[in-house]
Amino acid sequence: MFKFLKDVTREMRKVSWPKGSELTSYTITVIATVAFVAIFFFIVDLGITQVIEWVR
Repeated sequence: MFKFLKDVTREMRKVSWPKGSELTSYTITVIATVAFVAIFFFIVDLGITQVIEWVR
């Protein structure tokens, strides 16, 4: 168990962590992408609902 934790610590030192500005940029990109996909599927769902109501 201790060897595992030691290996994890060693590997974590090798990680290239993003700078503050990169992290902000990545965060904005992720939030914008999620919002776009959510709006897209909302519109598609609305359209499918309208088509189903129209067919009834």
